[in-house]
Amino acid sequence: MQPECISELESGADRLGVALNGKQIEQLSSYLDLLLKWNKAFNLTSIRAPEEGVKKHLLDCLAIVPSVERLMEKERRYSLMDVGSGGGLPAVVLAVAIPRLDVLSVDAVAKKTAFVTQVAVELGLRNLRARHSRVENVDEAFDFISCRAFSSLRLFLDLTEKNLEEDGFWIAMKGKRPEEELSDIPSFARVEAIHTLEVPGLEEERSLVLLQRKAH
Repeated sequence: MQPECISELESGADRLGVALNGKQIEQLSSYLDLLLKWNKAFNLTSIRAPEEGVKKHLLDCLAIVPSVERLMEKERRYSLMDVGSGGGLPAVVLAVAIPRLDVLSVDAVAKKTAFVTQVAVELGLRNLRARHSRVENVDEAFDFISCRAFSSLRLFLDLTEKNLEEDGFWIAMKGKRPEEELSDIPSFARVEAIHTLEVPGLEEERSLVLLQRKAH
């Protein structure tokens, strides 16, 4: 990645309140390089330019890191499944930024999970793995389940209810605040918080919806 893009990544992460060391910056930079390289053959993203990838992919996903970390107790490992992960967003970014988060990237397209598996190897991310599967066929349980532009909130929750630990959180990345979807969430879930996100350099609406299972 070009020096100016790395500088934009560093300053953007700082503005978001995400502390990244040199190794993490290098890993994210290498990830974006790999994404754009593989994209030429496998069509993993509509983004072609590194500077656009920094804003619309890396910083966009880093914007949720503070909210996720606030849900985590110190000195404990957590697990997260990223549904419809595609080329690894936000799965790869979360695995890099939060080393004590064990991340499973799930996608129904084999070439996409093959890419994420290669990323985990090349970046040395032992806390990242990928599975080629429909989410309905995943039978593990997780502390967090995330998605980014995957589906409606209702479908996301319905498909993954069986996979969320009792005290876990659903983490849904959205564009503008999804008012219509919020009025149609399943009866077993409740909205814990909705955060408006400001991504440095990106003049587009972003929001984060956190949900929990209702107590019986």
